[in-house]
Amino acid sequence: MSTSFQCTAFGKWILMGDHSVIRGYPSLVFPIPSRTLELKYTPGEHALVLDLKGDHGQEMQLLFWGVLERAFQLKNIPRPVFTGTLHVDSSLPVGAGMGASAALCVALTRWLGHLGYVQESEYFEFARSLEDLFHGESSGIDISVALSGQGLRFVRNGERTEITPKWKPRWYISYSGKRGVTADAVNKVKDLLAKQPPVGQQIDLNMAKAVETAQKALLMDSESEGLQTLVQALNMGAECFDKWGLNEGAPASHIAWLREQGAIAVKPTGSGGGGYVISLWEKPPSAETLKNLIPC
Repeated sequence: MSTSFQCTAFGKWILMGDHSVIRGYPSLVFPIPSRTLELKYTPGEHALVLDLKGDHGQEMQLLFWGVLERAFQLKNIPRPVFTGTLHVDSSLPVGAGMGASAALCVALTRWLGHLGYVQESEYFEFARSLEDLFHGESSGIDISVALSGQGLRFVRNGERTEITPKWKPRWYISYSGKRGVTADAVNKVKDLLAKQPPVGQQIDLNMAKAVETAQKALLMDSESEGLQTLVQALNMGAECFDKWGLNEGAPASHIAWLREQGAIAVKPTGSGGGGYVISLWEKPPSAETLKNLIPC
């Protein structure tokens, strides 16, 4: 416990594959460069203490000790062995669909790896086990991006292929004005699948097609052709959210506002029913509009 340590874990946004990823379909997910969780360890003789900083650092208070206790249990680590100070500086809001809990799980996993308790080859599965505290059974999509810091094609069975667009889309995420409740959205989709299996399965297939279309768009050499194809993919993904019933109220109003400001395609990102949306722009948004947008 005598050596210092520091690491950064990124927040995430899902371009395509929301919800269907839980059932084994592919998804496209990207980090948010401006939204991170930084963890720093400073050695000391005193019992382990937590120092929280950043716009959303205090929100980590309730999450932190539960995750750390879970890590201790999984590795049979006696808590008194830890001394010093853990500094957490977070710009990731908790419960907003940006992967705050995953970033915390990844950062603590890396710290325990630095101390020799977790092997690097175990990082993904160990961090995912920690995130089960929040999601019951984590798909691992948030963990994968927090670990890699790269855009990925992610499939729950283990496929994680790096995706590097050949051109730079002008895309942003923005808050819909209503907090999304992941569990409620997931249950709504599950309920549709249980009551109308053919309908639910077709929506999943449509989202999978949207994933393939979006990936094709990002890997096109022609930006103009790629942009047109990406608009098609985003519209396909947005239609899936409509059919799930997760685009009503505040999200619909925010989407309409983004289109009024000049966005050429918009869809929810994450669970829907609130939270954040992704918007695509052919021309730069106005300075006033940019105040409400987060660059991806």
